[in-house]
Amino acid sequence: MSSRVGLLIIGVIFHIIYLFSIFDIYFTSPLVHGMKPHKSPLEAPADRLVLFVGDGLRADKLYELDEHGETRAPFLRNIVTDHGAWGVSHTRVPTESRPGHVAIIAGFYEDVSAVTTGWSMNPVNFDSVFNQSQHTWSFGSPDILPMFQHGASDPTKVETFMYPPEYEDFSGEASKLDVWVFDHVRELFQNATVDPELNAKLRQKKIVFFLHLLGLDTNGHGFRPMSSEYLNNIKLVDHGVKEMVELIEDFYGHDGRTSYIFTADHGMNNRGGHGDGHPDNTRTPIIAWGSGVRKPVHSGLYHDEFSADWGLNSVQRDDIRQADIAPLMAHLIGIDLPVNSVGELPLNYLEADEMTKAEAVFANARQILEQYQTKHNEKEEYELFLRPFAPLYGKNDPLLFVSEIQNLIDNKEYGLAEEKSRKLMTLSLEGLRYFQTYDWLFLRGVVTAGYVGWCIFCLQFVIKRFVLLSPQSQAQMTAKSQIMITLFSLLILGGLYIMLWIQRMPKMYYAYVFFPVFFWNRVFSNCRVLLEALRLSLKNGFVRFAFIIISSLLFLEALVYSFFYREILSAIFVIISAWPFMMSSRIRRENKLLMFTWIVSCLCTSVFTLLPVEKGEDISIVTAGGVVGVFLGAIALWKLKRSNRINKQLGWIMVVQLLVIIASIVLVHSTSTSLQKREGLPALNQAASWIIIEISSIFPFIYRGKTYDDYLARLLVICFAFTPLMTLLSISYELLFYVCFCCTLLTWLEMERTLYKGTRHAVHRPLQGSDIRAVLLFLFFIDVAFFGTGNIASMSSFSLESVYRFTTIFDPFLMGALLIVKVLIPFFVASAVLGILSSSTDLQPFTLFLSVMSITDIQTINFFYFVTDYGSWLEIGTSISHFCIAELFIVFTMILFLLSRLLVGHLVLPKVNKIVNKMRPKNM
Repeated sequence: MSSRVGLLIIGVIFHIIYLFSIFDIYFTSPLVHGMKPHKSPLEAPADRLVLFVGDGLRADKLYELDEHGETRAPFLRNIVTDHGAWGVSHTRVPTESRPGHVAIIAGFYEDVSAVTTGWSMNPVNFDSVFNQSQHTWSFGSPDILPMFQHGASDPTKVETFMYPPEYEDFSGEASKLDVWVFDHVRELFQNATVDPELNAKLRQKKIVFFLHLLGLDTNGHGFRPMSSEYLNNIKLVDHGVKEMVELIEDFYGHDGRTSYIFTADHGMNNRGGHGDGHPDNTRTPIIAWGSGVRKPVHSGLYHDEFSADWGLNSVQRDDIRQADIAPLMAHLIGIDLPVNSVGELPLNYLEADEMTKAEAVFANARQILEQYQTKHNEKEEYELFLRPFAPLYGKNDPLLFVSEIQNLIDNKEYGLAEEKSRKLMTLSLEGLRYFQTYDWLFLRGVVTAGYVGWCIFCLQFVIKRFVLLSPQSQAQMTAKSQIMITLFSLLILGGLYIMLWIQRMPKMYYAYVFFPVFFWNRVFSNCRVLLEALRLSLKNGFVRFAFIIISSLLFLEALVYSFFYREILSAIFVIISAWPFMMSSRIRRENKLLMFTWIVSCLCTSVFTLLPVEKGEDISIVTAGGVVGVFLGAIALWKLKRSNRINKQLGWIMVVQLLVIIASIVLVHSTSTSLQKREGLPALNQAASWIIIEISSIFPFIYRGKTYDDYLARLLVICFAFTPLMTLLSISYELLFYVCFCCTLLTWLEMERTLYKGTRHAVHRPLQGSDIRAVLLFLFFIDVAFFGTGNIASMSSFSLESVYRFTTIFDPFLMGALLIVKVLIPFFVASAVLGILSSSTDLQPFTLFLSVMSITDIQTINFFYFVTDYGSWLEIGTSISHFCIAELFIVFTMILFLLSRLLVGHLVLPKVNKIVNKMRPKNM
């Protein structure tokens, strides 16, 4: 397909389909279905279980002593020292509410592909402690409770009591959410005194009470975990837990048949965020007491620097993994272990003899082995050449393991049985992992071939359409050769499709293998285009050609590593700031102010990628950024008027825009002051903020000006239009970055125009080797836009305070949308500048954008192999985000191109001055 539209359609479809490849390779759901449930054959120690989850509660904030040497949670601390077992529950990433609760209640770590569902409802069905219970009463947030009810085999057995979503307001003190939960638990037990049916339900065995306490998380987001609101909320929760325990014990007549567990789904960093693998987010408290739970062990075992200052060194600390809580709860009330659980029963928490522990851990091992057997059988049924998991195959058959452990228990060799059960669990989990990654080698090879093929295919198109413009330089391959290549391609594709069909592979795999075959077919069919381009390139000397290729690849690799080390962007800024010194002395002499502006702009912008991505609110910096922006904007406006480059109407429009920016600065100061005083978000300020960003941001799309308007004036209108939005979403240096970034982009445009000024063409010219500079610099500026104010690969580096001038009610989609818009603002300016640059250098409108597209997947291939499905969420999530950013860059590039055409495509640049002058009104 030779048209540009066709190339774009192919590119978009290819990249969207290949976006899913990492989820099919790295993040397919580990869950299997159809397993037989298992549980310990012995009698359960408890009839009922009460689970308290303090959403967003950090372990250190609960256990540590305050500045007066007193505990914030006297009741729970008394449990730790005198009545129960305790420790730190180590969560896995992502440290969000949904995955955390799934780990606690279902016993498995949700696959990261569930992020596409927003961690809200169930992406796949799974078993849970609630589902296995006789009945569960749950109290708390509408964001968490419904997913366990909807996922239950019988939804009526899981009752939910939820407050309205609008209660989750970050601008006010949120402990009322926890008070609501405690009040409704009291109401449930009060109702039981007059409702015989409810009373009978409450006196059943194998029942669960779940109290989800969201106040801590909401106060942490709104005021930070160091605030009095968060710390006082811990005291309130502690008092509430005490009252709930007393209430339940009184109702059941202190029968000693209730088990209690207090924990958290995730922690919180000092900025009030969570999601990544920072220790403040992954370390949560776990306290267990009541029936079946051992009493405290007074020893100093298992303490480290983290717990050194808590004053609990005399009580043994037993840490567990978050998923281990589910089998613990199941054992305590004697229900089947959740069939999807990968948790290992923490025996240190049990008050039981050796036989009970051995039977319990054996049931746990059989439950995990059941998952391995199901996964193995699924793979064995359709695989052409199955490579079994050796440690559980042949002489190591799992049935032999099970039989051996059972014999050990029968012979009362409980310690050895426990050891063998642990080994069986470990091997079963390794076997699950083995089959989870079984197809990696094949899929990675296919995907790599697809990306390399696309790069060469796209490069061929650019060379054919924009470099080899003469027909004689585009010699085609003979018809016979074309037919042979096509038949060979069809043979390969047919063989791959037959293999996929026999092995019942997912339908997406057919698309994955189609693209490499198609691209390489086109590459070999048009190989003479590449050979001709190579011949022309070598005319200027092999050394020069090799230098350009190697330098470009090194620059692209530097951009890849800038995703991990933002400081690289600063280093590049410093290097390119010396660009003027490589120009001729005549250009430097005639454009001294421009050269100086370029050096200053580069050095100023380089500072921001050295600053930490974690930043607190500092309105003075926001105000300074606004003042600098208005000042520089006013100077630019004055210079344009002085040189008679704008008319009165456009001049007044830009003055009004500067006034709107000033109004935005005032609004930021007023709103932030109100929020700091705990007075909430003023309705008038909120309305004014929405009105300003809506009118200002859509203005450049509605008012496009005249075709003869000055290009620099038009770009300033665009910069000014998005400044109020950036101002209202800034909490620190973001606005100052935007001002410096815009200055650097505009100066870059003027530098390129100055260099090209003496070599103008009346018609479009072919793409030249020197144009690679503009392509690489555009990619560089796109990277700077991504990472200038934060780590775009981790949205947790962008504080929710940014959106509090628009809304304080918890709405993840609205808040997320505002944060994304904030990130995208610099791209609007970059796209407009590249559009002007392409026209300024007499290239066809699409040339530079297609050139960018042909090399960006060099980065994508890097990030494809950097994707990881283990480690912290900071590592996993960042690797996914990096790949998605690179993978969707073609779509993003198209959007940028369309934006540039919409924003500046109508302008007639002064290539042929007499034509432009004729178009202008006589009074200008």
